[in-house]
Amino acid sequence: MSRDDLPYPEAGLLLTHFLTVADVARSRAFYSDVLGGEVVLAENPCIVKLANGWIIMNPGGGPTPDKPDVTLRPPTDPNTVSSFLNIRVADIEECHRRWSAKGAEFLTPPLDRKAELRCYLRDPDGYLIEVGQATGMQKGVFADPPAGNN
Repeated sequence: MSRDDLPYPEAGLLLTHFLTVADVARSRAFYSDVLGGEVVLAENPCIVKLANGWIIMNPGGGPTPDKPDVTLRPPTDPNTVSSFLNIRVADIEECHRRWSAKGAEFLTPPLDRKAELRCYLRDPDGYLIEVGQATGMQKGVFADPPAGNN
């Protein structure tokens, strides 16, 4: 492992995504073996470099001095989501085939949403992951606004 593999910006900022996981080894295997990330630190915290970003994973826990009223835990209801990981790919059909063959379970196959082709899968803790390929957006075609927001 080299310093270049770790999420340390030399200037400005760098965005990473932290996941509270029930089983670090299981989640590490999913993000590296299924999605193709590179494990750059196995534990405490686990860091997986995925394309041009990093997923940081640790088990949950109670409050700490820097977050005195916050408890971390994996999702408890997979059908209620307040955020999700969004992955952009160049070829969604190929990605869907490759990741499915490695054990990823998608909610649906890729669907045409006008602005993009997209589908969703879950990681071992139930975190929702959107996989999308811009299609219409490249031509100025964007998604319809959510119902009630016209």
